[in-house]
Amino acid sequence: MGRKLPIYVTLMMMLALSLVPKPALAGSPVFNVDLEFYPYYPSLIKWDKSPAEFTPPSVCKNCHVKQYKEWTGSVHSFAFRDPVYQGELNKANKAVGHEITRQCEGCHSPAGMVTGEIKGPGNTGLSEMALAGVSCDICHSISGVTHWQTPSHEPENGSFILSPGIENKEGVQLVKRGPIKPHSGCGGGFHECAESGLHLRAELCASCHQVYHHDAHFPLEATYNEWKHGPYAQKNILCQDCHMVDIEGFKHSADQFAKPDRKEYRHYFNGANYLLTYLAAGAAKKAGDDEQAKILMKQYDMAVERLKSAGDLEISPEYQNGRLAEVKVRVKNVRAGHNLPTSLTNVRQMWLEITAKDESGKIIMSSGVVKADGTLPDNSRIFNSDGMGENFHFAVDPWVITSFSKHDTIKPKGYKDVFYGIAAPGGVKSLSIEVKLRYRQADQKVAEELLGAVPKDIELEKVYGLASVPPLPVVDMVVKQSVFATER
Repeated sequence: MGRKLPIYVTLMMMLALSLVPKPALAGSPVFNVDLEFYPYYPSLIKWDKSPAEFTPPSVCKNCHVKQYKEWTGSVHSFAFRDPVYQGELNKANKAVGHEITRQCEGCHSPAGMVTGEIKGPGNTGLSEMALAGVSCDICHSISGVTHWQTPSHEPENGSFILSPGIENKEGVQLVKRGPIKPHSGCGGGFHECAESGLHLRAELCASCHQVYHHDAHFPLEATYNEWKHGPYAQKNILCQDCHMVDIEGFKHSADQFAKPDRKEYRHYFNGANYLLTYLAAGAAKKAGDDEQAKILMKQYDMAVERLKSAGDLEISPEYQNGRLAEVKVRVKNVRAGHNLPTSLTNVRQMWLEITAKDESGKIIMSSGVVKADGTLPDNSRIFNSDGMGENFHFAVDPWVITSFSKHDTIKPKGYKDVFYGIAAPGGVKSLSIEVKLRYRQADQKVAEELLGAVPKDIELEKVYGLASVPPLPVVDMVVKQSVFATER
Protein backbone atom coordinates (compact mmCIF):
# COMPACT_ATOMS: atom_id res chain seq x y z
CA MET A 1 0.00 0.00 0.00
CA GLY A 2 2.90 2.32 0.71
CA ARG A 3 4.50 1.59 -2.63
CA LYS A 4 5.31 4.75 -4.66
CA LEU A 5 4.27 5.21 -8.28
CA PRO A 6 7.05 5.32 -10.87
CA ILE A 7 8.17 8.88 -11.59
CA TYR A 8 6.99 8.80 -15.24
CA VAL A 9 3.47 7.78 -14.10
CA THR A 10 3.37 10.68 -11.64
CA LEU A 11 4.48 13.10 -14.33
CA MET A 12 1.86 11.82 -16.77
CA MET A 13 -0.88 12.23 -14.15
CA MET A 14 0.26 15.79 -13.44
CA LEU A 15 0.23 16.57 -17.17
CA ALA A 16 -3.27 15.14 -17.59
CA LEU A 17 -4.57 17.24 -14.69
CA SER A 18 -3.01 20.36 -16.19
CA LEU A 19 -4.93 19.77 -19.42
CA VAL A 20 -8.34 19.64 -17.73
CA PRO A 21 -10.21 22.81 -18.78
CA LYS A 22 -10.49 25.34 -15.96
CA PRO A 23 -13.96 26.70 -15.18
CA ALA A 24 -14.76 29.81 -17.22
CA LEU A 25 -15.49 33.01 -15.38
CA ALA A 26 -18.38 33.81 -17.72
CA GLY A 27 -20.01 32.74 -20.94
CA SER A 28 -21.79 29.73 -22.32
CA PRO A 29 -20.36 26.19 -22.39
CA VAL A 30 -19.51 26.81 -26.04
CA PHE A 31 -17.89 30.25 -25.71
CA ASN A 32 -16.00 30.55 -22.46
CA VAL A 33 -14.86 34.00 -21.34
CA ASP A 34 -12.08 34.81 -18.90
CA LEU A 35 -13.12 38.14 -17.39
CA GLU A 36 -9.76 38.62 -15.72
CA PHE A 37 -8.04 38.41 -19.10
CA TYR A 38 -10.71 40.59 -20.76
CA PRO A 39 -11.68 43.18 -18.10
CA TYR A 40 -13.67 45.34 -20.58
CA TYR A 41 -15.79 42.44 -21.85
CA PRO A 42 -17.72 42.29 -24.15
CA SER A 43 -15.07 44.54 -25.68
CA LEU A 44 -11.98 42.35 -25.98
CA ILE A 45 -9.45 45.17 -25.87
CA LYS A 46 -6.53 44.79 -23.50
CA TRP A 47 -4.75 47.90 -22.20
CA ASP A 48 -1.20 47.88 -20.88
CA LYS A 49 -2.10 50.57 -18.39
CA SER A 50 0.71 52.84 -17.29
CA PRO A 51 1.23 56.56 -16.63
CA ALA A 52 1.83 56.88 -20.40
CA GLU A 53 -1.22 58.74 -21.69
CA PHE A 54 -2.85 58.61 -25.11
CA THR A 55 -1.86 61.34 -27.53
CA PRO A 56 -4.65 63.30 -29.28
CA PRO A 57 -4.47 63.92 -33.05
CA SER A 58 -3.93 67.67 -32.62
CA VAL A 59 -0.53 66.83 -31.16
CA CYS A 60 0.36 64.28 -33.84
CA LYS A 61 -0.37 66.74 -36.66
CA ASN A 62 2.47 69.01 -35.56
CA CYS A 63 4.95 66.55 -37.09
CA HIS A 64 2.71 64.50 -39.40
CA VAL A 65 0.73 67.11 -41.32
CA LYS A 66 0.07 65.06 -44.47
CA GLN A 67 -0.98 61.94 -42.59
CA TYR A 68 -3.20 64.02 -40.31
CA LYS A 69 -5.05 65.61 -43.25
CA GLU A 70 -5.61 62.22 -44.85
CA TRP A 71 -6.90 60.77 -41.59
CA THR A 72 -9.27 63.70 -40.88
CA GLY A 73 -11.24 62.81 -44.00
CA SER A 74 -11.44 59.12 -43.11
CA VAL A 75 -14.29 57.22 -41.52
CA HIS A 76 -11.85 56.25 -38.76
CA SER A 77 -11.80 59.87 -37.59
CA PHE A 78 -15.63 59.94 -37.40
CA ALA A 79 -16.05 56.44 -35.99
CA PHE A 80 -17.50 57.70 -32.70
CA ARG A 81 -19.18 60.91 -33.89
CA ASP A 82 -21.00 59.22 -36.78
CA PRO A 83 -24.69 60.13 -36.22
CA VAL A 84 -25.90 56.78 -37.59
CA TYR A 85 -23.61 54.97 -35.12
CA GLN A 86 -24.73 57.26 -32.30
CA GLY A 87 -28.36 56.50 -33.07
CA GLU A 88 -27.64 52.76 -32.96
CA LEU A 89 -25.60 53.17 -29.77
CA ASN A 90 -28.42 55.11 -28.12
CA LYS A 91 -30.94 52.42 -29.04
CA ALA A 92 -28.64 49.68 -27.75
CA ASN A 93 -27.92 51.53 -24.52
CA LYS A 94 -31.64 51.77 -23.77
CA ALA A 95 -32.24 48.13 -24.72
CA VAL A 96 -29.31 46.29 -23.10
CA GLY A 97 -27.35 48.86 -21.07
CA HIS A 98 -23.85 50.30 -21.07
CA GLU A 99 -22.19 47.09 -19.87
CA ILE A 100 -23.05 45.59 -23.27
CA THR A 101 -22.55 48.68 -25.44
CA ARG A 102 -18.92 48.87 -24.31
CA GLN A 103 -18.36 46.34 -27.09
CA CYS A 104 -19.35 49.00 -29.65
CA GLU A 105 -17.45 51.78 -27.90
CA GLY A 106 -14.29 49.68 -27.81
CA CYS A 107 -13.87 49.77 -31.58
CA HIS A 108 -15.45 53.19 -32.21
CA SER A 109 -13.41 54.98 -29.52
CA PRO A 110 -10.89 52.61 -27.91
CA ALA A 111 -9.21 55.23 -25.72
CA GLY A 112 -12.51 56.63 -24.53
CA MET A 113 -13.73 53.16 -23.60
CA VAL A 114 -10.68 51.83 -21.73
CA THR A 115 -10.20 55.03 -19.74
CA GLY A 116 -13.85 54.95 -18.72
CA GLU A 117 -14.47 58.41 -20.13
CA ILE A 118 -17.31 57.22 -22.36
CA LYS A 119 -20.27 56.19 -20.25
CA GLY A 120 -22.90 56.00 -22.96
CA PRO A 121 -24.10 57.64 -26.18
CA GLY A 122 -23.56 61.30 -26.98
CA ASN A 123 -20.62 63.66 -27.47
CA THR A 124 -21.09 66.21 -24.68
CA GLY A 125 -18.16 66.73 -22.34
CA LEU A 126 -15.84 64.25 -24.02
CA SER A 127 -12.16 64.93 -24.61
CA GLU A 128 -10.57 65.30 -28.03
CA MET A 129 -9.04 61.84 -27.66
CA ALA A 130 -12.39 60.17 -27.01
CA LEU A 131 -14.14 62.04 -29.82
CA ALA A 132 -11.31 61.24 -32.26
CA GLY A 133 -12.50 57.65 -32.61
CA VAL A 134 -9.89 55.47 -34.29
CA SER A 135 -7.11 58.03 -34.17
CA CYS A 136 -3.39 58.04 -34.93
CA ASP A 137 -2.43 56.96 -31.43
CA ILE A 138 -4.81 54.01 -31.40
CA CYS A 139 -3.36 52.18 -34.40
CA HIS A 140 0.21 53.14 -33.58
CA SER A 141 -0.13 52.03 -29.94
CA ILE A 142 -1.23 48.50 -30.83
CA SER A 143 1.48 46.12 -29.65
CA GLY A 144 -0.21 42.79 -30.27
CA VAL A 145 -3.43 40.83 -30.70
CA THR A 146 -5.19 38.12 -28.72
CA HIS A 147 -7.12 36.48 -31.53
CA TRP A 148 -6.57 32.93 -30.33
CA GLN A 149 -7.59 33.71 -26.74
CA THR A 150 -10.99 35.18 -27.66
CA PRO A 151 -14.18 33.22 -26.85
CA SER A 152 -14.47 32.19 -30.51
CA HIS A 153 -10.70 31.66 -30.90
CA GLU A 154 -10.55 34.10 -33.79
CA PRO A 155 -10.44 37.88 -34.18
CA GLU A 156 -13.50 39.61 -32.75
CA ASN A 157 -14.71 42.74 -30.98
CA GLY A 158 -11.42 44.60 -30.61
CA SER A 159 -9.08 41.76 -29.68
CA PHE A 160 -5.91 43.88 -29.69
CA ILE A 161 -3.51 45.18 -27.05
CA LEU A 162 -3.05 48.93 -26.52
CA SER A 163 0.40 49.93 -25.26
CA PRO A 164 0.80 53.72 -25.65
CA GLY A 165 4.00 53.73 -23.61
CA ILE A 166 6.08 52.30 -20.82
CA GLU A 167 7.38 53.38 -17.44
CA ASN A 168 10.94 52.54 -16.51
CA LYS A 169 13.71 53.93 -14.33
CA GLU A 170 14.14 56.78 -16.78
CA GLY A 171 10.49 57.78 -16.42
CA VAL A 172 7.48 57.54 -18.71
CA GLN A 173 8.25 56.96 -22.37
CA LEU A 174 5.72 56.99 -25.20
CA VAL A 175 6.25 54.26 -27.82
CA LYS A 176 4.69 54.40 -31.28
CA ARG A 177 4.77 51.43 -33.64
CA GLY A 178 4.74 51.29 -37.41
CA PRO A 179 5.64 49.11 -40.39
CA ILE A 180 9.05 50.57 -41.23
CA LYS A 181 12.39 50.51 -39.45
CA PRO A 182 12.84 53.67 -37.37
CA HIS A 183 15.35 56.21 -38.61
CA SER A 184 17.73 58.09 -36.38
CA GLY A 185 15.86 60.75 -34.45
CA CYS A 186 12.45 59.16 -35.13
CA GLY A 187 9.87 60.63 -32.77
CA GLY A 188 11.80 63.87 -32.29
CA GLY A 189 12.29 63.18 -28.61
CA PHE A 190 8.53 63.14 -28.02
CA HIS A 191 8.12 59.38 -28.46
CA GLU A 192 10.19 56.33 -29.23
CA CYS A 193 9.63 54.48 -32.52
CA ALA A 194 9.37 50.71 -32.84
CA GLU A 195 9.17 48.58 -35.96
CA SER A 196 6.07 46.37 -35.95
CA GLY A 197 5.51 43.42 -38.25
CA LEU A 198 1.88 43.36 -37.11
CA HIS A 199 1.30 46.63 -38.98
CA LEU A 200 2.16 44.81 -42.20
CA ARG A 201 -0.49 42.14 -41.67
CA ALA A 202 -4.25 41.99 -42.01
CA GLU A 203 -4.48 40.85 -38.39
CA LEU A 204 -4.05 44.48 -37.37
CA CYS A 205 -7.43 45.31 -38.95
CA ALA A 206 -9.09 42.02 -38.06
CA SER A 207 -9.82 42.87 -34.43
CA CYS A 208 -12.49 45.45 -35.23
CA HIS A 209 -13.58 44.25 -38.65
CA GLN A 210 -14.99 41.08 -37.13
CA VAL A 211 -18.03 42.05 -35.06
CA TYR A 212 -19.64 39.23 -33.12
CA HIS A 213 -22.77 39.10 -30.97
CA HIS A 214 -21.83 40.06 -27.43
CA ASP A 215 -22.87 36.73 -25.90
CA ALA A 216 -23.60 34.21 -28.66
CA HIS A 217 -20.42 35.22 -30.56
CA PHE A 218 -22.22 34.94 -33.87
CA PRO A 219 -20.40 36.89 -36.63
CA LEU A 220 -22.57 39.90 -37.47
CA GLU A 221 -19.68 41.23 -39.53
CA ALA A 222 -17.02 38.89 -40.89
CA THR A 223 -15.01 41.03 -43.29
CA TYR A 224 -11.65 39.64 -42.18
CA ASN A 225 -12.76 36.01 -42.48
CA GLU A 226 -14.22 36.72 -45.92
CA TRP A 227 -10.80 38.01 -46.97
CA LYS A 228 -8.90 35.22 -45.20
CA HIS A 229 -10.86 32.49 -46.98
CA GLY A 230 -10.51 34.05 -50.42
CA PRO A 231 -7.99 34.54 -53.22
CA TYR A 232 -6.63 37.90 -52.05
CA ALA A 233 -5.27 36.36 -48.86
CA GLN A 234 -3.69 33.59 -50.92
CA LYS A 235 -2.01 36.21 -53.12
CA ASN A 236 -0.82 38.26 -50.10
CA ILE A 237 -2.97 41.30 -50.94
CA LEU A 238 -3.95 42.72 -47.56
CA CYS A 239 -6.52 45.19 -46.24
CA GLN A 240 -3.86 47.94 -46.29
CA ASP A 241 -3.04 47.27 -49.95
CA CYS A 242 -6.56 48.26 -51.04
CA HIS A 243 -7.82 50.64 -48.35
CA MET A 244 -4.68 52.70 -47.72
CA VAL A 245 -4.11 53.69 -51.35
CA ASP A 246 -5.90 55.88 -53.87
CA ILE A 247 -8.37 54.57 -56.44
CA GLU A 248 -5.80 53.71 -59.10
CA GLY A 249 -3.68 51.93 -56.50
CA PHE A 250 -6.72 49.96 -55.37
CA LYS A 251 -7.54 48.89 -58.92
CA HIS A 252 -3.94 47.88 -59.56
CA SER A 253 -3.77 45.78 -56.38
CA ALA A 254 -7.12 44.10 -57.09
CA ASP A 255 -6.54 43.46 -60.79
CA GLN A 256 -2.89 42.43 -60.75
CA PHE A 257 -2.59 41.02 -57.22
CA ALA A 258 0.35 43.40 -56.92
CA LYS A 259 1.34 45.17 -53.72
CA PRO A 260 1.66 48.97 -53.87
CA ASP A 261 5.00 50.72 -53.61
CA ARG A 262 5.84 52.01 -50.16
CA LYS A 263 5.30 55.62 -51.27
CA GLU A 264 1.75 54.87 -52.46
CA TYR A 265 0.29 54.17 -49.01
CA ARG A 266 -1.91 56.86 -47.47
CA HIS A 267 -4.01 57.21 -44.32
CA TYR A 268 -7.28 57.27 -46.26
CA PHE A 269 -8.86 54.07 -44.85
CA ASN A 270 -11.36 54.50 -47.65
CA GLY A 271 -14.18 52.02 -48.17
CA ALA A 272 -17.84 52.11 -49.16
CA ASN A 273 -19.12 54.43 -46.41
CA TYR A 274 -19.87 57.41 -48.62
CA LEU A 275 -22.88 58.43 -46.49
CA LEU A 276 -20.76 59.30 -43.45
CA THR A 277 -18.25 61.39 -45.40
CA TYR A 278 -21.12 63.14 -47.23
CA LEU A 279 -22.81 64.04 -43.94
CA ALA A 280 -19.51 65.14 -42.41
CA ALA A 281 -18.73 67.31 -45.43
CA GLY A 282 -22.09 69.02 -45.03
CA ALA A 283 -21.36 69.64 -41.35
CA ALA A 284 -17.92 71.08 -42.18
CA LYS A 285 -19.37 73.38 -44.81
CA LYS A 286 -22.11 74.52 -42.43
CA ALA A 287 -19.43 75.30 -39.85
CA GLY A 288 -17.53 77.39 -42.41
CA ASP A 289 -14.60 74.99 -42.77
CA ASP A 290 -14.41 74.79 -46.57
CA GLU A 291 -10.98 73.12 -46.54
CA GLN A 292 -12.21 70.24 -44.40
CA ALA A 293 -15.36 69.96 -46.52
CA LYS A 294 -13.14 69.60 -49.59
CA ILE A 295 -11.08 66.84 -47.92
CA LEU A 296 -14.26 64.99 -46.99
CA MET A 297 -15.79 65.29 -50.44
CA LYS A 298 -12.60 63.80 -51.88
CA GLN A 299 -13.17 60.81 -49.60
CA TYR A 300 -16.82 60.71 -50.70
CA ASP A 301 -15.80 60.63 -54.36
CA MET A 302 -13.26 57.89 -53.65
CA ALA A 303 -15.87 55.77 -51.85
CA VAL A 304 -18.35 56.10 -54.72
CA GLU A 305 -15.65 55.26 -57.27
CA ARG A 306 -14.64 52.19 -55.25
CA LEU A 307 -18.20 50.93 -55.36
CA LYS A 308 -18.37 51.53 -59.11
CA SER A 309 -15.11 49.63 -59.52
CA ALA A 310 -16.00 46.65 -57.32
CA GLY A 311 -18.68 44.85 -59.33
CA ASP A 312 -19.66 43.98 -62.88
CA LEU A 313 -22.65 42.58 -64.76
CA GLU A 314 -23.19 40.19 -67.66
CA ILE A 315 -26.60 39.91 -69.35
CA SER A 316 -27.56 36.96 -71.55
CA PRO A 317 -30.82 35.58 -73.02
CA GLU A 318 -32.26 32.16 -72.27
CA TYR A 319 -34.50 30.63 -74.97
CA GLN A 320 -37.03 27.80 -74.68
CA ASN A 321 -38.57 26.32 -77.82
CA GLY A 322 -37.16 29.19 -79.81
CA ARG A 323 -38.81 31.89 -77.65
CA LEU A 324 -37.12 34.25 -75.20
CA ALA A 325 -38.10 32.86 -71.80
CA GLU A 326 -35.62 34.32 -69.35
CA VAL A 327 -32.84 36.86 -68.98
CA LYS A 328 -29.82 35.75 -66.98
CA VAL A 329 -27.93 38.42 -65.07
CA ARG A 330 -24.54 37.42 -63.69
CA VAL A 331 -23.40 39.68 -60.84
CA LYS A 332 -19.64 39.57 -60.33
CA ASN A 333 -17.37 40.68 -57.51
CA VAL A 334 -14.36 41.76 -59.54
CA ARG A 335 -12.32 43.88 -57.10
CA ALA A 336 -13.52 43.63 -53.48
CA GLY A 337 -11.10 41.50 -51.46
CA HIS A 338 -13.98 40.49 -49.19
CA ASN A 339 -17.59 39.60 -49.92
CA LEU A 340 -19.78 42.06 -51.78
CA PRO A 341 -21.38 43.62 -49.83
CA THR A 342 -19.61 43.22 -46.50
CA SER A 343 -19.80 44.64 -42.96
CA LEU A 344 -23.37 44.78 -41.56
CA THR A 345 -24.86 42.83 -44.43
CA ASN A 346 -28.30 42.69 -42.79
CA VAL A 347 -28.45 46.50 -43.07
CA ARG A 348 -26.55 47.16 -46.32
CA GLN A 349 -28.51 46.91 -49.55
CA MET A 350 -27.03 45.89 -52.89
CA TRP A 351 -29.70 44.94 -55.41
CA LEU A 352 -30.59 44.58 -59.07
CA GLU A 353 -32.94 46.90 -60.88
CA ILE A 354 -34.04 45.53 -64.25
CA THR A 355 -36.33 47.02 -66.89
CA ALA A 356 -37.41 45.37 -70.14
CA LYS A 357 -39.02 47.48 -72.91
CA ASP A 358 -40.44 46.66 -76.32
CA GLU A 359 -39.55 48.52 -79.54
CA SER A 360 -41.97 51.35 -78.71
CA GLY A 361 -40.49 51.90 -75.26
CA LYS A 362 -43.35 50.26 -73.38
CA ILE A 363 -42.25 48.56 -70.16
CA ILE A 364 -42.85 44.81 -70.35
CA MET A 365 -41.23 43.89 -67.03
CA SER A 366 -39.44 45.60 -64.17
CA SER A 367 -38.02 44.68 -60.79
CA GLY A 368 -36.10 46.48 -58.06
CA VAL A 369 -37.36 50.02 -58.72
CA VAL A 370 -37.27 52.07 -55.50
CA LYS A 371 -40.77 53.00 -54.35
CA ALA A 372 -41.90 56.54 -53.50
CA ASP A 373 -41.39 55.95 -49.77
CA GLY A 374 -37.79 54.82 -50.34
CA THR A 375 -38.39 51.12 -49.77
CA LEU A 376 -37.73 48.33 -52.25
CA PRO A 377 -40.46 46.14 -53.77
CA ASP A 378 -40.81 42.62 -52.42
CA ASN A 379 -39.69 41.14 -55.76
CA SER A 380 -36.32 42.91 -55.66
CA ARG A 381 -33.25 40.69 -55.91
CA ILE A 382 -31.14 41.84 -52.95
CA PHE A 383 -27.69 40.59 -52.01
CA ASN A 384 -27.57 40.84 -48.23
CA SER A 385 -28.48 38.99 -45.04
CA ASP A 386 -31.58 38.54 -42.90
CA GLY A 387 -30.91 38.37 -39.19
CA MET A 388 -32.89 36.48 -36.58
CA GLY A 389 -32.81 36.28 -32.81
CA GLU A 390 -32.92 33.37 -30.41
CA ASN A 391 -36.60 32.84 -31.21
CA PHE A 392 -35.69 32.48 -34.93
CA HIS A 393 -37.81 35.51 -35.81
CA PHE A 394 -36.59 38.33 -38.08
CA ALA A 395 -34.37 40.89 -36.33
CA VAL A 396 -32.34 43.95 -37.35
CA ASP A 397 -30.72 45.13 -34.12
CA PRO A 398 -27.19 43.70 -33.65
CA TRP A 399 -27.67 42.98 -29.95
CA VAL A 400 -30.60 40.70 -30.88
CA ILE A 401 -29.24 38.86 -33.93
CA THR A 402 -27.72 35.48 -33.10
CA SER A 403 -27.86 33.92 -36.59
CA PHE A 404 -28.79 34.60 -40.21
CA SER A 405 -31.81 33.07 -41.87
CA LYS A 406 -30.36 34.22 -45.20
CA HIS A 407 -26.80 35.17 -46.08
CA ASP A 408 -26.52 35.98 -49.76
CA THR A 409 -23.36 37.90 -50.62
CA ILE A 410 -20.80 37.44 -53.39
CA LYS A 411 -17.34 36.09 -52.62
CA PRO A 412 -14.13 37.73 -53.86
CA LYS A 413 -13.71 37.06 -57.60
CA GLY A 414 -17.00 35.16 -57.41
CA TYR A 415 -20.43 35.63 -58.97
CA LYS A 416 -24.15 34.95 -58.55
CA ASP A 417 -26.63 34.28 -61.35
CA VAL A 418 -30.13 35.73 -61.27
CA PHE A 419 -32.87 34.67 -63.72
CA TYR A 420 -35.82 36.84 -64.69
CA GLY A 421 -38.76 35.27 -66.53
CA ILE A 422 -39.95 37.34 -69.50
CA ALA A 423 -43.08 36.79 -71.57
CA ALA A 424 -42.94 39.11 -74.57
CA PRO A 425 -46.36 39.95 -76.09
CA GLY A 426 -47.13 38.69 -79.56
CA GLY A 427 -45.77 40.85 -82.34
CA VAL A 428 -42.83 42.12 -80.27
CA LYS A 429 -39.64 41.21 -82.11
CA SER A 430 -37.03 42.45 -79.65
CA LEU A 431 -36.66 43.64 -76.08
CA SER A 432 -34.31 46.29 -74.70
CA ILE A 433 -32.97 45.26 -71.29
CA GLU A 434 -31.36 47.64 -68.82
CA VAL A 435 -29.86 46.28 -65.61
CA LYS A 436 -28.42 48.31 -62.74
CA LEU A 437 -26.45 47.03 -59.79
CA ARG A 438 -27.37 49.50 -57.07
CA TYR A 439 -26.10 50.12 -53.54
CA ARG A 440 -27.07 52.08 -50.48
CA GLN A 441 -25.88 51.76 -46.94
CA ALA A 442 -29.22 50.97 -45.36
CA ASP A 443 -32.91 50.56 -45.98
CA GLN A 444 -34.60 53.97 -45.95
CA LYS A 445 -36.78 53.09 -42.95
CA VAL A 446 -33.83 51.73 -40.98
CA ALA A 447 -31.85 54.93 -41.64
CA GLU A 448 -34.78 57.07 -40.56
CA GLU A 449 -35.11 55.07 -37.36
CA LEU A 450 -31.40 55.32 -36.51
CA LEU A 451 -31.05 59.01 -37.29
CA GLY A 452 -34.26 59.60 -35.37
CA ALA A 453 -32.69 57.92 -32.33
CA VAL A 454 -29.56 60.09 -32.03
CA PRO A 455 -28.90 61.41 -28.50
CA LYS A 456 -30.36 64.81 -27.66
CA ASP A 457 -26.96 66.49 -27.62
CA ILE A 458 -26.51 65.76 -31.35
CA GLU A 459 -28.70 68.28 -33.15
CA LEU A 460 -28.95 67.05 -36.72
CA GLU A 461 -30.35 70.30 -38.09
CA LYS A 462 -27.82 72.48 -36.29
CA VAL A 463 -24.77 70.33 -37.10
CA TYR A 464 -25.69 68.70 -40.43
CA GLY A 465 -28.47 70.90 -41.73
CA LEU A 466 -30.93 67.99 -41.66
CA ALA A 467 -34.45 69.05 -40.74
CA SER A 468 -35.59 65.54 -41.68
CA VAL A 469 -34.00 62.39 -43.03
CA PRO A 470 -33.68 62.80 -46.81
CA PRO A 471 -33.82 59.88 -49.26
CA LEU A 472 -30.59 57.94 -48.82
CA PRO A 473 -28.23 58.39 -51.76
CA VAL A 474 -28.05 55.39 -54.07
CA VAL A 475 -24.91 54.54 -56.04
CA ASP A 476 -25.31 52.83 -59.39
CA MET A 477 -22.33 50.51 -59.24
CA VAL A 478 -22.85 49.13 -62.74
CA VAL A 479 -25.32 49.91 -65.53
CA LYS A 480 -25.60 47.64 -68.59
CA GLN A 481 -27.96 47.56 -71.59
CA SER A 482 -28.63 44.81 -74.13
CA VAL A 483 -31.15 44.11 -76.92
CA PHE A 484 -32.39 40.54 -77.43
CA ALA A 485 -34.59 39.08 -80.15
CA THR A 486 -37.76 37.46 -78.80
CA GLU A 487 -37.34 34.53 -81.21
CA ARG A 488 -34.45 32.68 -82.71
